[in-house]
Amino acid sequence: MNDDFGIAKHSENQSYEVTSFAQKYGLTIPIADAVLFAKGPSRTACEAAALAFLCAIAAHAKKQRAQ
Repeated sequence: MNDDFGIAKHSENQSYEVTSFAQKYGLTIPIADAVLFAKGPSRTACEAAALAFLCAIAAHAKKQRAQ
């Protein structure tokens, strides 16, 4: 049924391809590669790490603007 909509179901332990992961989260290739290296192959862990990284960047930017 997922194939009817072009949605691919991925296994939890099926690792991401670096460029698709970078595009999905708006990361640079080196940052995406570092996240995947540190947290792979767990897709859940990689996704959580990407979101945590983006939140940290946003918090840092907010702190810099406040100064």
